[in-house]
Amino acid sequence: MKLILSIRRSFKTVALLGVFASGVFGGLAGTNIAHAEKVLRVNMHSDLKIVDPIWTTAYMSRNYGYMVYDTLFAMDTKGVVQPQMVDTYTVSDDGLTYDFTLREGLKFHDDQPVTSADAIASIKRWGAKDAMGQKMMSFVSDITETGTSTFQFKLNEATGLIIQALGKPSSNVPFIMPARIAATPPGEQITEYVGSGPFVFLTDEWKPGDKAEFAKFEGYVPRSEPGDGLAGGKNVHVDRVVWKVIRDQQTKMNALSKGEIDVIESPSHDLLPLMEKDNNIKLVDLNPFGNQYTFRFNQLHPPFDDPKVRQALLYAFDQEEFLLAAIGDEKYYKLCKAMFICGTPLATEKGFEDKLQGNMAKAKELIAASSYDGKPLILMYPTDLAVLEPLPPVAKDIMEKIGLNVDMQAMDWQTLVGRRNKKDAPADGGWNAFITSWNSVDNASPLTTPFLNAACEQALFGWPCDDTIQALRDDFSREPDAAKQLEIAEKLQTRVSEAPTHVHLGQWYQPHAMGQNISGAPVSPVVAFWGYKKDE
Repeated sequence: MKLILSIRRSFKTVALLGVFASGVFGGLAGTNIAHAEKVLRVNMHSDLKIVDPIWTTAYMSRNYGYMVYDTLFAMDTKGVVQPQMVDTYTVSDDGLTYDFTLREGLKFHDDQPVTSADAIASIKRWGAKDAMGQKMMSFVSDITETGTSTFQFKLNEATGLIIQALGKPSSNVPFIMPARIAATPPGEQITEYVGSGPFVFLTDEWKPGDKAEFAKFEGYVPRSEPGDGLAGGKNVHVDRVVWKVIRDQQTKMNALSKGEIDVIESPSHDLLPLMEKDNNIKLVDLNPFGNQYTFRFNQLHPPFDDPKVRQALLYAFDQEEFLLAAIGDEKYYKLCKAMFICGTPLATEKGFEDKLQGNMAKAKELIAASSYDGKPLILMYPTDLAVLEPLPPVAKDIMEKIGLNVDMQAMDWQTLVGRRNKKDAPADGGWNAFITSWNSVDNASPLTTPFLNAACEQALFGWPCDDTIQALRDDFSREPDAAKQLEIAEKLQTRVSEAPTHVHLGQWYQPHAMGQNISGAPVSPVVAFWGYKKDE
């Protein structure tokens, strides 16, 4: 930990630039200036409270993960998975043996080298938690060290899933941690935050509800290739990144216009027309894949343990009502009945031809035929995310119109993220439903779509349990032919229309807002802060 401590001490004598003397960063004024430190000041979509990107799928934790950790493989802008921490790898002729060699110069923030033992322990923890990781591990009979920087996968059956899974770009991401940390059971949160990524997490500066800070890791050795999405060289051009919590949308826009912050990750769509007219601000869409809104059921408890109640919402919900409420401008949303994302090779409307278009009569008929007893169900309502806040009231109104009794409980997003892991009865602190959003790249395949995993206790919060869905996901993982994969995807989507795991509520797009002096942001379906350049 000597390196981390020395970094922390050095930053205590450094000012965060003169502009911090006023505005939203006024509390940092008065520090002695040692040098003109280059700081990138960012308002993220939420506060950072959970710093274990394997324990949770929350995007704030994933974004934190990309700051602090590195990955064995990474996806480029063409969707191709490329080596990242891995230097070279080989696959045997029978497809049953994979040999990996880590590249030279990899080390953790505590100055310890990254070894094959660290990679193996990290893969196993991720593989026990993540839906795609679980599927990958079902093909793996053993992972062994073959040297300090080499390791081997032995498979029980050939699959093309291994490299794709290790290069999974979004939640959960197979980040590499020191083996001692990766030994933490996946159901428990880690308590030590040491990675080998391009930034060091400054735990002494972390103030949940206010800010999180990261320093450039001087010991990081980027790949020699140019940066390309999440792949290639992760070159850092700033000394520090500060994630500053500003809850009011107008306040954060004013701060950006004045140069008090540099980037707003998720500006309110209501304010985008004003930002377009501000000469100090530019809007940049870094995620061509877009996002997908999703309503999630908790199937452990009534009423959503009854498939008829879940089916009722497939008929009652109208995607356009949700998209108009949250986004408003057609330029930034798309109606899409394809569970695996419109515009992808697996896009299909099978099973949903007559759904997601506000058929209230059919929905009422299903509720009447169900086991629903009129008791209130708890719909969790995040009040601090502009892109989610308008959605639960829309859902509540529709659900009540078809005969459901809805208790909509307000909370901040990070509280929701913690509560959704609880299996308790709703009356005892649990929950029945909530609405979230996934990056479209997460939902473009039966193997990556987190809410499609129906493995009962091993599934994500909501815990669906369906053998047919699982069998079809297995079939998909074994099928190399694209046409046959589409056939399986159609069968899967049809099955979900019968035994819903979630409801997809349409696609939407979110530009970043940033100062005119900011450049170099990686084009990527997830947020990353290497590559950013700031002209003073």
